[in-house]
Amino acid sequence: MAGGFGPTGGGGTEFEAKITPIVIISCIMAATGGLMFGYDVGVSGGVTSMPSFLKKFFPVVYEKTLQNQDSNYCKYDNQNLQLFTSSLYLAGLTATFFASYTTRKLGRRITMLIAGVFFLIGTAFNAAAQDLAMLIIGRILLGCGVGFANQAVPLFLSEIAPTRIRGGLNILFQLNVTIGILFANLVNYGTAKIHGGWGWRVSLGLAGIPAGLLTVGALFVVDTPNSLIERGHLDEGKAVLKRIRGTDNVEPEYLELVEASRVAKEVKHPFRNLLKRRNRPQLIIAVALQIFQQFTGINAIMFYAPVLFNTLGFGGDASLYSSVITGAVNVLSTIVSIYSVDKVGRRMLLLEAGVQMFLSQVVIAIILGIKVKDHSEDLGKGYAILVVVLVCTFVSSFAWSWGPLGWLIPSETFPLETRSAGQSVTVCVNLVFTFVIAQAFLSMLCHFKFGIFLFFSGWVFIMSVFVLFLLPETKNIPIEEMTERVWKRHWLWKRFMDDDHYDHVGAVTNGEKKNGVSNGFDPSSQL
Repeated sequence: MAGGFGPTGGGGTEFEAKITPIVIISCIMAATGGLMFGYDVGVSGGVTSMPSFLKKFFPVVYEKTLQNQDSNYCKYDNQNLQLFTSSLYLAGLTATFFASYTTRKLGRRITMLIAGVFFLIGTAFNAAAQDLAMLIIGRILLGCGVGFANQAVPLFLSEIAPTRIRGGLNILFQLNVTIGILFANLVNYGTAKIHGGWGWRVSLGLAGIPAGLLTVGALFVVDTPNSLIERGHLDEGKAVLKRIRGTDNVEPEYLELVEASRVAKEVKHPFRNLLKRRNRPQLIIAVALQIFQQFTGINAIMFYAPVLFNTLGFGGDASLYSSVITGAVNVLSTIVSIYSVDKVGRRMLLLEAGVQMFLSQVVIAIILGIKVKDHSEDLGKGYAILVVVLVCTFVSSFAWSWGPLGWLIPSETFPLETRSAGQSVTVCVNLVFTFVIAQAFLSMLCHFKFGIFLFFSGWVFIMSVFVLFLLPETKNIPIEEMTERVWKRHWLWKRFMDDDHYDHVGAVTNGEKKNGVSNGFDPSSQL
């Protein structure tokens, strides 16, 4: 992400590299950043459906859930309750700007350490919270951790991994996010049964486990050679490269890193570059993918799964149980993505998922429209199981398409000179729209009722049309050939590719091609 550069295997040279224990351990440690993010997403929905938590912090909502005068769909409609969930993303958005700086100037490892410390302090505030203010401060600190971790961890993974397993290791972050959500759902299922009303403290406090792992891991892992060279520590960078590759023959890769660093430093105004006509297709696609990723409705379902199932008339236990099932489906489907993304291609996965998501949401809306009225919640066992199956169908299709690909495609389409700026914009747009959905979802559920699923299915239809006509296929295409083989051949985007730019960048590009360097990393090129 921030300020990243590096050689890739997308058509360049395959460097000599063993899969060393230090690489495996470093990657597992770093990916706990994803675990932390997933746990935070999953835990908030579970605790907000616990009566003891609502009674202490959101008494108005608690009263509403007890009295039946309010519409079923409006029980949880409360701006403060939504702020509890969404404050994390607003803080993450702000932290991203600082993280972009620390990742470049202090390195990936220190940025992960800062994220871990934020996570630990935020967890302590949340678990010990006495009032709403303390709770929100804890969430804001966790959000800062998310901003730093989401910036440094994917970059660390892609830079330290040998080319041939880079794709699998890069989706490791996304896989850990889904494992974090499942872990949170299981914890909530257990803590909801604790008598005495302090179960929510355990749920929020257990976030300390992934936070501790990330902090300890960041103390012991080495920084990436790319980062060390970028900051001028050339000898140290070379020594680390020998350690992580398990060989002394690292000269070709080392020279490429030095060259990539030099080229990256020549770009003085990456954000201004990003707005030039020739970079517009990549920018439009990156921004659109982030907006669409949120408007699939996935986070609405993931944040609020227990609340949502409660609203539909499942009992408290049953609703947490249903969330565990959807969490497990999420993990398994992300593993499907790791194996299929380079075989069937990005477009195919997105289009297939579009059909699956559209149909499952429309059917959910029809069932709820008929069976869940404002004051009756007689869903019946058969229909309840059907709704859970449909939610699982929706979650699985998201997890092998828009989930990982929303991040993968922008990272492989931006050219080197605008990659760091492009990635920062990608992260920011994603967090802005995550915040919007988190803050608005319960109010939308109240006003749209079952129509909320029709609203999201409408968006799924729009994004599938976008993919069909405007998203080119990028599988197995080296990044330095992206312009010639993808953008210049696309019926619309070729109009933005003016050749004059490539005259003055040509020298750099050709020089890189000789050395086998590619303009950036393709996180999925070598599965």
